[in-house]
Amino acid sequence: MIHESNLVCRQSTRMDRQTFAILCNLLRNVAGLSSTEIVDVEEMVAMFLHILAHDVKNRVIQREFVRSRYYYLCDAGYPNAEGFLAPYRGQRYHLQEWCGAANAPTNPKEYFNMKHSSRNVIEHAFGVLKGRWAIFHGKSYYPLQVQCHTILACVLLHNLINREMTYCEDIDDVDEGDSTYATTIASEDIHYIETPNEWS
Repeated sequence: MIHESNLVCRQSTRMDRQTFAILCNLLRNVAGLSSTEIVDVEEMVAMFLHILAHDVKNRVIQREFVRSRYYYLCDAGYPNAEGFLAPYRGQRYHLQEWCGAANAPTNPKEYFNMKHSSRNVIEHAFGVLKGRWAIFHGKSYYPLQVQCHTILACVLLHNLINREMTYCEDIDDVDEGDSTYATTIASEDIHYIETPNEWS
């Protein structure tokens, strides 16, 4: 797969062969990742990227993790359901709508939306990540700490791809199931993303 054409490599790992080689060298030389008797570094990285890009599982997870103390801050594309904090529909939302004392929130829903919109950098960052990595398309069954590490890994991979690879629209096709998110892929780097202390 990674030794085939750039198109096949991009479809599987979301990066071309040259960028993939740079990533493997960084992981080997800087992070200290090493091959085992069974799996070499390139295969480890290809499997990891394929899981991120296509949201495939190595094994079937039988139970879901229920975290009553935690909530996912999500954009308006998600329902405001148990475990998810989405903005209220039909209420003012964007920060520029709150400028000046005359535009202060007039009810609890507007106040919530004002506070929620201040986190719109998170929405943009996750929109970019969802555009590239299918692992963010649905509910995650991984432990919370693994989710935090996955987010960080995807941000770093996104920035590496933007730095090392030129964007080519006709080659950067995503899976048919990923087409909903294709328009959110951005060419800008994600410079800052922070998880709350409760997540660490």
